[in-house]
Amino acid sequence: MNVPSSEKDDGWVKLVSPDQYSFLVKRSVAMMSGTLKNMLSVDSSFKEALANTCPINERAPVVEKVCEYMAFKAHYEGAGAKEEVPINEFTERIPPEVALELLLTADYLEV
Repeated sequence: MNVPSSEKDDGWVKLVSPDQYSFLVKRSVAMMSGTLKNMLSVDSSFKEALANTCPINERAPVVEKVCEYMAFKAHYEGAGAKEEVPINEFTERIPPEVALELLLTADYLEV
């Protein structure tokens, strides 16, 4: 059954880490990532798009922070020039022990 893209945009996507943690995020949040956007494109026949599930080859704490950042980015994407974006609020929640992995993962996912 084909689902219209407008209905799929409101759905949820599951991101799965190799240590078997699953993260459910809104499709609109997952689309903040260029890589996930390509994987989940309704025009593709990738298994990720058909199952609404994307494997992320990183530990769960890293995937969790990527999900947090994509939600942060989605929330503040349309912020006006006068609206203050509390970037320090987000960066203070990044543990130093995952910073390098997070940087590499964010680069791969294009966020």
